[in-house]
Amino acid sequence: MALNTIQTGLLGARVVGWLAALVVAMAAGGSSAQGVDTAERDAANRRCLRCHGQEKIGTLGPGERRSMVGTLLDPNDPSQAFPEKPGDTTLLKGDEPATRPGLFVAHDALAGSVHRENKCVDCHEDAAKLPHEPKLNTKTCATSCHTKAAEAFPSGAHYEALKRGDSLAPTCASCHGGHQIVAVSDTKSPQHRLNSIFLCAECHEKHLKDTPSGYAPRKHIEAYLHSAHGKAIAQSGLVAAPTCADCHSAHAVHPVSDPRSPVNHANVYETCGRCHVGILNIYKQSYHGQLAAEGKKEAPVCTDCHTAHEIIQPDQVAFKLASGDRCGKCHQDRIEHYRETFHGKALELGLPKVAACYDCHGHHDIVPIKDPKSRLFGDAKLKTCQQCHPTATAKFTDYIAHADHTNRELYPTLYWTFIFMTMIVVGTFLFFGAHTILWLARSAYIYVRDRQAFKKIKAACAKDPEHFVRFKPFDRFLHVLVMTSFLLLVATGMPLKFYYTAWAHAVMDWIGGVEAAAQLHRLGAIITFAYFTLHIGSLFRRGWVNRAQFKDPAKGKVTIRQVMGVVFGPDLPYPHVQDVKDWWAHQKWFFGKGPQPQFDKWTYWEKFDYLAVFWGVAMIGVSGLVMWFPETFTRFLPGWVINVALIIHSDEALLAAGFIFAFHFFNVHFRPEKFPIDSVIFSGRISKTEMLHERKRWYDRLVAAGRLDSIRSSDEWTQWRKVIHPLGFIAFGLGLILLVLIVYAMSSRLLAAP
Repeated sequence: MALNTIQTGLLGARVVGWLAALVVAMAAGGSSAQGVDTAERDAANRRCLRCHGQEKIGTLGPGERRSMVGTLLDPNDPSQAFPEKPGDTTLLKGDEPATRPGLFVAHDALAGSVHRENKCVDCHEDAAKLPHEPKLNTKTCATSCHTKAAEAFPSGAHYEALKRGDSLAPTCASCHGGHQIVAVSDTKSPQHRLNSIFLCAECHEKHLKDTPSGYAPRKHIEAYLHSAHGKAIAQSGLVAAPTCADCHSAHAVHPVSDPRSPVNHANVYETCGRCHVGILNIYKQSYHGQLAAEGKKEAPVCTDCHTAHEIIQPDQVAFKLASGDRCGKCHQDRIEHYRETFHGKALELGLPKVAACYDCHGHHDIVPIKDPKSRLFGDAKLKTCQQCHPTATAKFTDYIAHADHTNRELYPTLYWTFIFMTMIVVGTFLFFGAHTILWLARSAYIYVRDRQAFKKIKAACAKDPEHFVRFKPFDRFLHVLVMTSFLLLVATGMPLKFYYTAWAHAVMDWIGGVEAAAQLHRLGAIITFAYFTLHIGSLFRRGWVNRAQFKDPAKGKVTIRQVMGVVFGPDLPYPHVQDVKDWWAHQKWFFGKGPQPQFDKWTYWEKFDYLAVFWGVAMIGVSGLVMWFPETFTRFLPGWVINVALIIHSDEALLAAGFIFAFHFFNVHFRPEKFPIDSVIFSGRISKTEMLHERKRWYDRLVAAGRLDSIRSSDEWTQWRKVIHPLGFIAFGLGLILLVLIVYAMSSRLLAAP
């Protein structure tokens, strides 16, 4: 038993010894073979480096280089002699470039290269025999080693450039390096993922120019480097992020228009999907994805929405602000109508919190709204609206996001609302526009005919020391509120209406953005409701204090006739038949067919201004409240009332701004008789001369009633003049600037209309 064990152990030891000897022998043989290969390689390379390893070769002239090669030739071998055939310039004969710095190759050039085991002549085959040609026909790197690249490269745009003889066309060495080439996985390689984008960028920026088709190298490079992809690599060092070669391929680089290109319209979503696998699966199920799969050229693909190089993170503000233009490329009619809504206007002005197209319709998962999977189908629509309006109810969903108020068939309510408001705006502007032009022409005629008399009357009105109260302090205070709130409302509201102009963006930026403008606009609305409420309250208070005037003297009790006589009498700014007579007399004076009319305390145009405030507060105020609290109003009203409110609010605001800054300013301040300012609304006083010149009926009525002295004014205005006048001029200036901007905005759109 023990003997058997010993014999078995000896046999095992012998086997192990034989195996060890075999391994050593094989290793020795391998080392010997490797040593032979290395020696052969070094010997071959030393022959090349005798010339190319001398740094001075790059500075030698053709003749000197010829002499250097001659020292290496065997004079007894005719095959190594320089040919002396007349006209033969293919070999080194002295007619090459004066110097060629690139001929110098350091002895350790291949030391760290992946080609360190190669001989020089493995790549430079036609240099195996001396003398060789001055320019070597280096074999394609891919011919025997990189076969896949060899198959791909000749089909690409880079190879086509080489075939055309473009000296700037990239070669293998241009991208991968020359003698010191390293593996692409090495961070020192120009083709490493951290470096390749800069290599491509340098070449394209330096050698390529902008093309009519839209290719702009520098623009595309900068866009990529500032994109989510570019920042991931260039700034964060994330090698997983896509580089140029990931999208355009490495060797078979084709123009985008080429169907073989990975970024061609038909292929790009699959290319992007190699990284964005989950999104690709969702996209393929969407309506857009189905169109793309069918090969429809109009199908939106990744680059249509995200662009090719300027990739922005979808959760960034810039992406949302640009979404309208990108969706609008296909849905032009929809985007035009969307931009006439608050959502569209605010988004154009830089407010990202409002709903963009994809907030309602979806993005990669978009389907037609009639599809049960749509976010806008059935009950899902309310949930979609509640993302921004959490208290919205079912009626809220009747809001029309892309309403076309010019389409009578589809949106009759909106159409007739628009027509009604347009008639009011156009009618008012035409009527008072003609009125203003006629008045200005008549005043100019009088001024030219008798300039001295005109100036004398104007000076007398200003210098007359005798004044009477026309507006009480409370009325003047209310006017300050009216003036302040109106300028605030116009300055913060008109940029939203004319969102498409550069000045609207500038004003919004100066204010602090759409949200800041909205808060200021609401402050203006609160002031408006406040002064309106105060005025209504003051009317009732004055009526109660002076309630005795409503009693009929003959009957000793309040009668409707007596009340109507007081309300529509000459002391209150409400319409009367006399106003029509005054207007007609004024028209006759405009045309020189009658004397200049005399008015009472209130003129017909002042009554219009006064009543316009009631109309404006009602129309603008109510419609503004609907848009301010849409969820509340749509609890009992259909959602399309928001669309109606926007039309009314927008057009009535335009009417108010245009009327005040053009016609009201002229009637009160800018007509020649009053220019540059009529301070009566600030001082509350009117001179006796002015009363006799323009409001003689009022003066005569006060004298007849013995009430003239009761409204005689003290001279407290002088101390306030230096303060109030500058404020008035500032208000005029702001109003005129806003008027010019409004006219410019409307004109630019009308002129741009097809």
